[in-house]
Amino acid sequence: MTEPDTAALYVHWPYCARICPYCDFNVVRDRGRTEEQAALADAIIADMEAHAALLGARRLASIFFGGGTPSLMPPDQVARVIERARTLFPGGGEIEITLEANPTDAEGARFAALARAGVNRLSLGVQSLDDEALRFLGRNHSAAEAMRALELARAVFARLSIDLIYARPGQTVAHWTDELNRAVDLGFEHISPYQLTIEPVTAFGRAFARGTLVPPDEDLSADLYEATQTVLEARGFDAYEVSNHARGETARSAHNLHVWRGGDYVGLGPGAHGRLTLDQMRTATVAHRGIADYLAGVGAGQPWSEAQRLSPTEADEERLLLGLRTTDGVDAGLIAAMGLKTRADDLSDQGMLATRGTRIAATARGRQVLDGVLRALLV
Repeated sequence: MTEPDTAALYVHWPYCARICPYCDFNVVRDRGRTEEQAALADAIIADMEAHAALLGARRLASIFFGGGTPSLMPPDQVARVIERARTLFPGGGEIEITLEANPTDAEGARFAALARAGVNRLSLGVQSLDDEALRFLGRNHSAAEAMRALELARAVFARLSIDLIYARPGQTVAHWTDELNRAVDLGFEHISPYQLTIEPVTAFGRAFARGTLVPPDEDLSADLYEATQTVLEARGFDAYEVSNHARGETARSAHNLHVWRGGDYVGLGPGAHGRLTLDQMRTATVAHRGIADYLAGVGAGQPWSEAQRLSPTEADEERLLLGLRTTDGVDAGLIAAMGLKTRADDLSDQGMLATRGTRIAATARGRQVLDGVLRALLV
């Protein structure tokens, strides 16, 4: 469980060299916006300082640089954020500091500098080891570049994670099994395989609406999911969350676990989400999405476009939604307090939930259809 006097930091760097056709994140093209990026780094630090004053004494739990493509962030700016965070939230000791990166040659050249800045865990957005699939996904790297980036990363980072996208149009279980085994052979301690999701506002969403993109049907998607679990379990990975697999507990993402376990985290940067305990109330925050709006908001002492105080019921539902994503599950007392014990018992009889001591967790079968399990509990 998380400690109440801690806070994690999520830093959103919205710039990308290319916008991927499946991505609906808050991102912009990185086109020589040097002055804007310098101003944004300053604003992120100012925003962090304001959050520290608001929260009071907190120890730093973890830092996660996401985006966008935070490996495009100048390493000296990454160092500034980390150094200031340690000053504002002291006493955290050795913490996990993760940064997401793409495996292009240009970004690989920055890995050593990012490690010197304080990053100690790298998450590589490889997405596929197949060049044709990478072209389909709109990636700006090849499989060969991914292999070179891995070698560069391995030389400077003790902890490495890889993202992969599966359930692509035309993908077979045999092809995915082979690709996943090749990824495991690369020696990562952590693998995050995500099923391709078609979001309406993306290029893929528009292609799907036109009928020119046809994803795998429900049965094949389920077969691909089961193959993922089978391969990774056989290769020594535990599926500690729906889309996250680690070689043992020490390889798990401390930052993500902090979030899934309901810990406080500060969202810094355009569009970043946060969860804070303010006046003993769980508060959901969202920073201004537009870069100019965020800069102006931080300057005016109003970085959030939204700050919603969750009711006790809403806070409990969020704890349930997050907790059941993980193998840790949730405390059985939470289920009982929410009046959901009968529904949970029914789902246990169906093999979707299981009780382990004082906790209730989704089974492997339940995690496969987690949205349905949550609807059955809460609707």
